[in-house]
Amino acid sequence: MSQRDGIKAYLAQCASETEAALTHSLPAQWDVPQKLRDAMQYSLEAGGKRLRPALVLAAAEAAGGDGAKREQTMPVASAIEFIHTYSLIHDDLPAMDNDDFRRGKPTNHKVFGEAMAILAGDALLTHAFYLVTQAANEGGVSADIALAIVGDLARLAGAPGMVGGQVADMLGEQGITSISELEYIHLHKTSDLIVFCVTAGGRIGGATPKQLELLSVYGRNIGLAFQIQDDILDLIGDEKKLGKKTNSDVAQNKVTYPFLIGMEESKAQVERLTQAAKSAILEAEFASPDRLLEIADYLVQRDH
Repeated sequence: MSQRDGIKAYLAQCASETEAALTHSLPAQWDVPQKLRDAMQYSLEAGGKRLRPALVLAAAEAAGGDGAKREQTMPVASAIEFIHTYSLIHDDLPAMDNDDFRRGKPTNHKVFGEAMAILAGDALLTHAFYLVTQAANEGGVSADIALAIVGDLARLAGAPGMVGGQVADMLGEQGITSISELEYIHLHKTSDLIVFCVTAGGRIGGATPKQLELLSVYGRNIGLAFQIQDDILDLIGDEKKLGKKTNSDVAQNKVTYPFLIGMEESKAQVERLTQAAKSAILEAEFASPDRLLEIADYLVQRDH
């Protein structure tokens, strides 16, 4: 099996485990209005690469080796998928990106209406924090580590993180003029959640403060590379594989890396960022770094 086939199999296994966990992440015994439950599950079960949960799992394995247990990491891996899913529901709304399709399916508000889509996103966001507590209550993660993870999630998914990046993106549509402004958007809208994934996994796996710092460097760089690759694929990707129309950024007059620095320089930047991310992991001297290194390479080579 080639390295690429190996990492694809690993990511598929992580996705399968995550999806199994997601089916019972919202307790069946809770008295939740059925339409709200349906709207939440509709987007949670819409597929996707499940890369963020895989990064939580891979970082825990890197730091903890064989001692990294799924019952400790899976609640946090599920939590980040709840956060990511809520952000996609809200991004697709008419007031935001106004998209009709996501992953080849009608977007949440097209199926359940705008009000229910907003509330489903709200419910997914708040439930993510409950899931992190389950890593301590049921998974055996220490209270100190769970508290640190909650703090990181609130910061990196909130106003100084993903939400702030989304706001900058929205305001930027009124006239981005520099690469630094665009980088700010990508670092916060995309990289911050990836930084959360790898540092949360690292915390659970027992990473040292220095290793957590290097995981942050890794997450920041692959997050930015991931978003630049998205900009590239929006221009040259396969619509069937992407599950959405290409050239959507052009249609919405969005400024992208290819627009500002050209296609070839954008591709070169993805490669530079990937190498910087891998260097950080090698410097951390983890017990089992291979999966994080392989994921970095996989993201550069992806076509959807």
